[in-house]
Amino acid sequence: MLDSTLILDATLLPAMLIAMVAGLLSFLSPCVLPIVPPYLAYMGGVSVTDMDETRTARRRVLLAAVFFVLGLSTIFLLLGLAASAMGRMLLQAQDWFVTIAGMVVMIFGAHFIGVFRIGFLDREARVEAGDRGGSAFGAYVLGLAFAFGWTPCLGPILGAILGLAASEADMARGTLLLGVYALGLGIPFLLVAAFFPMMKGPMAWMKRNMARIERISGLLLWTVGLMMVTGQFTAFSFWLLERFPALATVG
Repeated sequence: MLDSTLILDATLLPAMLIAMVAGLLSFLSPCVLPIVPPYLAYMGGVSVTDMDETRTARRRVLLAAVFFVLGLSTIFLLLGLAASAMGRMLLQAQDWFVTIAGMVVMIFGAHFIGVFRIGFLDREARVEAGDRGGSAFGAYVLGLAFAFGWTPCLGPILGAILGLAASEADMARGTLLLGVYALGLGIPFLLVAAFFPMMKGPMAWMKRNMARIERISGLLLWTVGLMMVTGQFTAFSFWLLERFPALATVG
């Protein structure tokens, strides 16, 4: 017999994988990817042309990108802590809570796939941070503003990860999920900042295939929501433990 506590441990690994992929899909969303080069250039106090031509400019941009990622990670970690705390409060009704969260995630997924459109998710709300370009502190503030106010790109996918964090009902594990999500979103910013000339081709391909990427992200969300509703996360965890016994030590 498998110890039930191991199931909770094993579920963390697929949840972390989903959080990482969700962060990457957030980066690839239609109102994030197109603005990455000018946004990075502004934070570094250089031009996009400078980023393309000089290593000095890319070093400045990379430093700014590091503080930008730290800023957005700060907000996501706090959101993970808050979601986990709420899940802990609702621990007695956790089965119902996970089911409702899964249904909401499925609705978000259907929105992205294009089954229907949810009006308020198509409105973009940004928090203005003033003239903060060219400094590490300014980049950190912009990271905070980005995490707080950039919707609908982050909203549905972030909501799915917050649902997973809340279902953990454990502050450390829920916060970890949002930290992994922040890495999935932040690492591509760092890669573009460090290797901008080489990243222009892949970014152009992503822009051309934006609709397909959005549908893939919607399918991922819908699948995650279905797994939450039907309890397949637990079944998947049994399978993981049976195939990879070393996962019993995770968590």
